[in-house]
Amino acid sequence: MNSTITQKLKPYALGEKLRDLRLKKSMGLVQLGKHTGLSPAMLSKLENGRLVPTLPTLLRIAMVFSVGLDYFFSDERKRHVVAIVRKQDRIRLPEVPGGGEVSYWFESLDFAANERKLNAFLAEFQPVGGDKPRLHQHAGVEFLYMIRGKLDLSIGADTHTLDAGDAIYFDASVRHGYRRAGTHSSTAIIVTAQ
Repeated sequence: MNSTITQKLKPYALGEKLRDLRLKKSMGLVQLGKHTGLSPAMLSKLENGRLVPTLPTLLRIAMVFSVGLDYFFSDERKRHVVAIVRKQDRIRLPEVPGGGEVSYWFESLDFAANERKLNAFLAEFQPVGGDKPRLHQHAGVEFLYMIRGKLDLSIGADTHTLDAGDAIYFDASVRHGYRRAGTHSSTAIIVTAQ
């Protein structure tokens, strides 16, 4: 193989990526060969870097592991998501836009991350009138950790009182709502995931 081509392909570590995919699934070369229609000997040469795969060959392997071709050609360091949100960059938003009484303000703690698997917020609960919280629901689950203050959290027909240091995990498809309890500031971290 041309040494220039070898050098240009080296940073992509195609063979290592192939081997990693196979081993993560605890799959042998023979088993992978049955799924791809490629011989175990050829797969071994690909993994050891003695043979450069064609795009159709890579695509056959990618389909077995449910990854795209970009998996093989992206920079390994960039595949790991790292996103920092600085305090001064966060935007404080009301629970419901457009005015009216606000029961809590929130700030996204992870807006800079692409392809998020969850959403994290800092919530500051406000005193509100009436005796019942404004209820809402959404797909997935929710996790809430109280940083300070006290909070009444209604989930379905039940109300749970949480103090600083308490945490709760629940099915967010059940109608739920927050209500600050007491006169002191009340703040929590909320994480939602689908």
